[in-house]
Amino acid sequence: MSMATDELADRVRGLLPVRGNVREQKMFGAQAFMLDGNMLVAPLKDGSLLVRVGKDGMEDALAQPGAGIMDMAGKSMGGFVVVSGDAIEDDYALGQWIDRALAFVRTLPAK
Repeated sequence: MSMATDELADRVRGLLPVRGNVREQKMFGAQAFMLDGNMLVAPLKDGSLLVRVGKDGMEDALAQPGAGIMDMAGKSMGGFVVVSGDAIEDDYALGQWIDRALAFVRTLPAK
């Protein structure tokens, strides 16, 4: 992991709830944060953040500053957005994205 990725991962750790089944797992070449076996967010090498918002949350999420469609190997990943590092420089903004991911992932069955 890069220094930017490590730093962002540390910030995410500090903002995640201490209750619940939150754990970390390697995914997409990054350290993904999981709740009950479902991915919440993952810091990416370029300092951006992959955020799980669900298909129904895509339109609203993409309307937020710095958010874009997640593209992996030429395919867009439905239900996920990537948020630029500039848009999550402060902990309040980062926390808003984590809260958005938590709100969606809490609707999913545990794996």
